[in-house]
Amino acid sequence: MCRLDNSYFYLYVVLMRFRLAILLLAAASTLSAQSSSPAPERWVGSWAASPFDGDPWHTIPTLVESTLREIVHTSIAGRSVRVHFTNELGTEPLRIDAATIAISAGASSVDAASLHNLTFGGSPSIVIPPGAQVLTDRVVMEAPASASLAISLYLPLQQVSGVTVHSVAQQDNFILTGNHVRDTSFAEPVITPSWFFLKGVDVEPVNPHAAAIVAFGDSITDGAHSTENANHRWPDYLSKRLQDNPATAHLAVLDEGIGGNCILIHRVGQNALARFDRDVLSQAGVKYVIVLEGINDIGVLHTPNQPNYKLTAEDLEQGLAQLAARAHEHGIRVIGATITPYKGAGYFTENGEQIRRAVNHWILTSGVFDATIDFDKATGDPANPLTFAPQYDSGDHLHPKDAGYAAMADSIDLSLFR
Repeated sequence: MCRLDNSYFYLYVVLMRFRLAILLLAAASTLSAQSSSPAPERWVGSWAASPFDGDPWHTIPTLVESTLREIVHTSIAGRSVRVHFTNELGTEPLRIDAATIAISAGASSVDAASLHNLTFGGSPSIVIPPGAQVLTDRVVMEAPASASLAISLYLPLQQVSGVTVHSVAQQDNFILTGNHVRDTSFAEPVITPSWFFLKGVDVEPVNPHAAAIVAFGDSITDGAHSTENANHRWPDYLSKRLQDNPATAHLAVLDEGIGGNCILIHRVGQNALARFDRDVLSQAGVKYVIVLEGINDIGVLHTPNQPNYKLTAEDLEQGLAQLAARAHEHGIRVIGATITPYKGAGYFTENGEQIRRAVNHWILTSGVFDATIDFDKATGDPANPLTFAPQYDSGDHLHPKDAGYAAMADSIDLSLFR
């Protein structure tokens, strides 16, 4: 009986050892497969613009059977890139038949050695449905920090009645009839100040700690009246400061300003509450957002053809608080910025000024934001705080000029981003 029990025992030991060997072999195979598989791609936005429908300031040029070469300015460096094209506000499908990316060599010219085709799932063409956006495949190329990229797309003959655009970009872009996406320069192109169907450029960052700051606002964030083709918007100046400081050089700045935009009403582009998911929460690698909005909501009080329009400081405060709450849901740090002076502007009113001051006080003291920036103080005239300081005023008393945008960026404590 004892020998029989021992036999079963020895058989049990052999089976357990066999099972353990199988488990160890399976674990080793899994570890080997994991170590041989490529690391997942990690993307961070390096440039972005907020699209809207139509162009209230310019006649839209002929876009079909043409190549659009659009110039954008990076913030952080990357070893690979991908591009966001958009038809989010279009009414028909948009077909792109070919696209490229390259380092800009100035005006419409590109560095030929840096020219790469853009593809979509391996295909050179794609149809973007109305209301949609698409991402290109990953392109392995060095994209330096603070560099200009030229993105070219060829649109074949098609119906395009709903145009997704970011106009008044303070940047020359180029249009030439025919497919010229691989040309190193354009001969006598049409020059346009708008970005069409182009939404963003992401990079696989060189710095493993890279993250993005979204500058969310209206024309003052968009850089209205800054020098064209110079990248002198306040987000550009902020990006330069970040890049020049080793402790913050890993941070990108994405400019999501729209001229004429409002927090609560549709004026130019969707209101801030409506576009916040698209323009902030969906950005790759976003960690911070700076919110500067409200002056256009206030300015509409002066519009005589809207007699039923009502606005209080509490209305704007509630809207701003909603933006902060939604960002916090996604782990994004929210920085509130005070509204800059506007006395002397065409739509200044005493009632509007009272609202602006009340909202600014609330921004600085409410505790709704993780931090605050006092752009009102940074740009105001100490002798007359309701107006821009003369050295910062573009002349319309509503928008800064380059020096004013630089002063705004210089007023930001970079320790907010550490």
